[in-house]
Amino acid sequence: MKMKKKDVILAGTVLLIAAAGWFLLSLFLPENRSMIRITVEGKLYGEYSLEKDQEIKIGETNICRIEDGKVKMIYANCPDKLCMEQKAVDASGGSIICLPNKVVIEAVGTSKESPDGIA
Repeated sequence: MKMKKKDVILAGTVLLIAAAGWFLLSLFLPENRSMIRITVEGKLYGEYSLEKDQEIKIGETNICRIEDGKVKMIYANCPDKLCMEQKAVDASGGSIICLPNKVVIEAVGTSKESPDGIA
């Protein structure tokens, strides 16, 4: 099947528009895409940048530490402490779940909230 000149022009135009859209999005989106979201009992507890080393106390039940672009659960008052044995989460994705305390830490994209988090 031979492409007509109009088909080639249409395909080129679509590709050009797609490339321009990608360029504009990459130009205007913030650079910081390394965030974690913490929820407790399904409700947002806070969003925090993985670029800032800090310890986050999650209510009275858990503490996580952000260090070197990764987050790890360092304290949990649950009986099995399985969340403390889960591997660290970084910007590439993943989650840490403390089922008894209903705490979930997950990697997410850029937050509309402050990078320092909300509580």
